[in-house]
Amino acid sequence: MDFELILFVAMLGVFFAGCFAFKLPVSVSMVASAVAGTLAGGKGIPIRHLVEGTFGYLDTILVIACAMIFMKVIQEIGTLDALSSVIIRRYHKRPALLLIFLMFIIMFPGMITGSSTASVLTAGSIVAPILMLMGIPMVETASIIAMGGLLGMIAPPVNIPAMIIGGGIDMPYVGFEIPLLLLTLPLAVFTVLYFGLKYAKNLDYEVLKEKIDFQTAKLYGIKIYFPVLAVLLLMVLSKLLPKTFGWGMPLIFITGSLIGLSCGKRINVYETVKAAINSALPVLGILMGVGMFIQVMTLTGVRGFIVVNSLSLPPVLLYLGIAITVPLFGAVSSFGASSVLGVPFLLALLGKDQIITASALSLIASLGDMMPPTALAGIFAAQIVGLDDYSKVLKKCIIPSVILIIYALLFIIFSKSLAAVIF
Repeated sequence: MDFELILFVAMLGVFFAGCFAFKLPVSVSMVASAVAGTLAGGKGIPIRHLVEGTFGYLDTILVIACAMIFMKVIQEIGTLDALSSVIIRRYHKRPALLLIFLMFIIMFPGMITGSSTASVLTAGSIVAPILMLMGIPMVETASIIAMGGLLGMIAPPVNIPAMIIGGGIDMPYVGFEIPLLLLTLPLAVFTVLYFGLKYAKNLDYEVLKEKIDFQTAKLYGIKIYFPVLAVLLLMVLSKLLPKTFGWGMPLIFITGSLIGLSCGKRINVYETVKAAINSALPVLGILMGVGMFIQVMTLTGVRGFIVVNSLSLPPVLLYLGIAITVPLFGAVSSFGASSVLGVPFLLALLGKDQIITASALSLIASLGDMMPPTALAGIFAAQIVGLDDYSKVLKKCIIPSVILIIYALLFIIFSKSLAAVIF
């Protein structure tokens, strides 16, 4: 057995022992596995490499932190409530359209933060009561929110797994918008209708009117949407006029947050920012742990071992390996799966269109947020609706997850033909 494989198994063993046996946070378990890898590899405890790894995803960490502050601000001032009430009032007679728009609301925080947790904890907590009032059972509601969180994390403009995969081969995060939309929007529509349409046909609007906040939208009018519109405008301008408006995502989100302070309900700025950072800390910690884990894999030769063996796989086994190993490794984290396996698989698929292939790989990697022990999307979605056992949500999501994998693999297989149409 190759020494690098032994090291890799040892690192994974320490990680899973930390998560399952000692009930440590995922981020701490990853740090422990990284240190175990350096010790087993005869490198001692190289502080420089461990610190470099911790800051490997600093840009992404800043984006998530600032985006979470923005999301918390628009949640507290009432923007998400206002948007939900407007959609319900307009589409309550068309349950299919109502479900689709509610799914887009669930996805929105993930789209701008790159975090499924952000979607589940912010928009998910607002939409969940609405879905249950529509008659959708708790497990199906949690499944909609969990899958919406995953798809929001992959949808543009911010897709962290794609950024990580692209960064592994020095490919800039440019031109991903249309492929990511084509990957996520059809799946989002299918998922929400698959879980909810048969129940939502019995929607009682009079009951919803008593439970939903319709006053915020009436009280503040169009002003309540200014923060979101400002962020979207700045994102567009940063693409069209990069020399003038190339502010970077963190500054754009902070600007939107500042605008939001005068557009809706009065909020305690300190408490809002504190709550936002607290909710983002698990994800930020995982990113730091992933960075350290990847740095150690590179230092000890494990990452190169995985790359070389991925390149030697025949096509059938390569696609099978993508379908099985990427989601399973997502138990470490979807970000870790993107870096450790996403990059080697992208290199193994060099004959394909790189942007579409990286986008599809990031979609498959997102399923890591449904894999225990981390299962962030599934666990938080179950907690929001009041379920004690999140495994019910994971079982319910098996069919949509299999369809997601097949859909992503089709994009990879036909990436050149799709690229000729898209680009």
